[in-house]
Amino acid sequence: MAALDSKRDPKKVSTGFLLGGRALLAKFTSSIVALLGGAVIGREGPMIQISASIFYIVHKFIPKEWPRIDRGRMLIAGGAAGLAAAFNTPLGGIVFAIEELASTHLNACKSSLLYAVIFSGMTVQWILGPYLFLGFPKVDAAGFSMVGYVILFSAVTGIIGAYQGKVILQLIYLKRRLKKPFMRILWVGLSGVALALLFYFNPSPAFGPGKEIMTSILFNTEGNEVTMWLLLSRFVGAILSYTSGIAGGVFATSLSAGSMIGELMMGLMNLDQENKLLILVAMIGFLTGITRAPFTSSILVLEMTDRHSAIFMFILAGMISSLAARIIDKKSLYQRLEWNYLR
Repeated sequence: MAALDSKRDPKKVSTGFLLGGRALLAKFTSSIVALLGGAVIGREGPMIQISASIFYIVHKFIPKEWPRIDRGRMLIAGGAAGLAAAFNTPLGGIVFAIEELASTHLNACKSSLLYAVIFSGMTVQWILGPYLFLGFPKVDAAGFSMVGYVILFSAVTGIIGAYQGKVILQLIYLKRRLKKPFMRILWVGLSGVALALLFYFNPSPAFGPGKEIMTSILFNTEGNEVTMWLLLSRFVGAILSYTSGIAGGVFATSLSAGSMIGELMMGLMNLDQENKLLILVAMIGFLTGITRAPFTSSILVLEMTDRHSAIFMFILAGMISSLAARIIDKKSLYQRLEWNYLR
């Protein structure tokens, strides 16, 4: 987003600094080390930037005699291809590019965007097969009896997601004020120790992106999979992981946090644990709260679960959570971080 910003001063913040070979290597290495260490991060954030970096580098080496391609179109296509590859969700990659990356570039880049997502998706399916990221949970979205619950669950998770994003931003701004390298190293060290203590004293697996937690919640029909301590550990763990400076994405951790909040709310209201509609709604709500990308969140969950019967409920959840999140902050985490880069 920063590289595509028309107001960016290239002399102050160059595209090479944001997406060049050094940034690619740092993102690639940092994300792998962080995931091996159990950081509460997702892989999709680094994959979006790594993919955009590859497209940027390839663009630099296109022979001069070939037809020239606009750099912005390459970066947008690269970002979309990265998200499509991360979750095997080609439509999610397209919608993410439209909603977050290409608001002023769509007409010019639609063909290259489609080609990038198609080839990225085909490559993933060739390597991993036509899998669903979260499988086929049982969902019953019939009738209007669920609409009230959908509005409640999406509003609550949207507000909590926006609050997590706000805390992350405040800590990032605080860290920027630490001018001495020793103080920044100390910050990272203390974050690592705090994460290790959260993992050690938690009987449940509080580390990692959280896919195992999501699948356990979505395919357990009795409930009681989540404790408040596990939810708090992962909520705080995500904040510590992101603010330490390692490469990580917010998608997977937001989806897992939403699923945990949804399960706890269903238990408090004594709702049917076999119908996982409200769990998926809560996942959409939390992710929308932190990214303000309601359609991307809805389409991602739809493609991860193949629950087309609930598409209108998913879209409603994205819209409600996006509105509710504005109570905490009118701008998304992505927009705030972009401004942080361009300062």
